[in-house]
Amino acid sequence: MIEKQSDNIENPKESLENNLEENSSDPNNKKNVNSSENSEVNSETIAKEVNENSNNTEDTLNTVSRLEQLEKEHQTLKNQYVRIAADFDNFRKRQSRDQDDLKVQLICNSLSAILPIVDNFERARQQLKPESDEAQTLHRSYQGLYKQLVEVLKQQGVAPMRVLGQHFDPNLHEAVLREPSEEEKEDIIIEELQRGYHLDGKVLRHALVKVSMGPGPSNVSQEEIEKDKVEEVLTSNKDLIDEK
Repeated sequence: MIEKQSDNIENPKESLENNLEENSSDPNNKKNVNSSENSEVNSETIAKEVNENSNNTEDTLNTVSRLEQLEKEHQTLKNQYVRIAADFDNFRKRQSRDQDDLKVQLICNSLSAILPIVDNFERARQQLKPESDEAQTLHRSYQGLYKQLVEVLKQQGVAPMRVLGQHFDPNLHEAVLREPSEEEKEDIIIEELQRGYHLDGKVLRHALVKVSMGPGPSNVSQEEIEKDKVEEVLTSNKDLIDEK
């Protein structure tokens, strides 16, 4: 035995090779090697699966966050579109309304410039009293022109105001004179000085009118008022004399 151990010591390489051969020849040692190799393969597979799962999770989270971001951007763009559409619709309506107002204003200015001509025709008709045949012919001629002018104004929506006997309205009338009246109550129009006109329900020109102040004070009441004033003066003078 001692000799064998000394031999082994002397030849360590040979002994190591012998041991390896014995181990490789032993079937139990093969199983151990295979199991270790399998465990290494399984660990690598698990590691790969874990890495793949982690990568899939990260990809899913990135996709969800990206989807949320896209939804927010979509909602923002949608709100901007709705706001711009509403602004454009309001702009379109405002432009249409401004154009209508401008059109009405231009029509009012044009018709207002024609109304004094109508006034002159009416004054001429009231003042002139043709007697000769030639004068009557001339009178009928310009009256025909007057009727044509009035017809054109009617076609444009112009209508004269009817003010006599109406209650005074500052939105329609302009009071030039006020005087007492025994026949009409206060704020009743008793005379039309210049005719007013409507245009499609709107005031084209205010009517110049004379307005009643109502019945004036009676003579009896006026005399009584003056008598009372005289008595008050006499009474005050008497009091001053008594004090002296």
